[in-house]
Amino acid sequence: MSDSPAARLQALFEGHRLTPTQRRIAHWMVRRAAEVPYLSSVEMAELAGVSQPSVTRFAVALGFDGYPALRRHLREVAPGEQPATGDGEQGLNEYQQAVQAEIENLRHLSTLLADPAPVERAGRLLASSRPLPVLGLRAASSQARGFAYFAAKVHPDVRLLDEGGTMLTDRIDAAVRAGAGVLLCFALPRHPREVVDALAYAREAGLTVVTVADSAFAPVARHSDLLIPAAVGTGLAFDTACAPMLLGRVLLEAMCDGLPDAQARLEEFDAAAASRGLFAE
Repeated sequence: MSDSPAARLQALFEGHRLTPTQRRIAHWMVRRAAEVPYLSSVEMAELAGVSQPSVTRFAVALGFDGYPALRRHLREVAPGEQPATGDGEQGLNEYQQAVQAEIENLRHLSTLLADPAPVERAGRLLASSRPLPVLGLRAASSQARGFAYFAAKVHPDVRLLDEGGTMLTDRIDAAVRAGAGVLLCFALPRHPREVVDALAYAREAGLTVVTVADSAFAPVARHSDLLIPAAVGTGLAFDTACAPMLLGRVLLEAMCDGLPDAQARLEEFDAAAASRGLFAE
């Protein structure tokens, strides 16, 4: 397992029953793991978009006397680099700042992938399921659709679930009856209650749930057997999701490793596409 500050912070929070506000604080602490040991409770509250007393209550929920005690502990077990006092982003407009934030999200994902075991496990699970339902609603629907599009080129039976409503549980039931053992979910904020309920239903139906979410503390976490986080950017009017998209492609690669005929299927598709003149180049 990775021994990065973010990983050690993640381990600190595991096993604690956190409120939604506390999960938000934990999410931001993991995202800014290198800075957290040097942030005041007021700075942490501003970063997470919560009140200063909420940060104090969060520290107490973790078993500390208060936030200063938590911060001292973090400096011992998850030391990072003290933030520079300069203005490194001065002069960048809001669009450039959004790009820089996404670059930081990708760096965090790269650090997470230093331990490939969770992705490799997910790849084996996805490859083993016939059919493979892929769920993503609202903001996450494009992530689910993109994964399903490429996965269908190598997996014999991929079923996209990108529409909610009363039919959603019916389609999960149909996948289970057809032999599915695993469901892949893409879950991004704001998290639809319908997705949380669908994952709970899927697990009750016997499916193993693999989830790509913006945070290990997302509402879908308690209904996921394996959750791999990839942060979204929040600097623009609408969230940006470069890291979740890339993680989806990484999962595709891991799934291909578990499908012995993946390369043959790709070559077959390329041959058919060439004969049909499918692409302009």
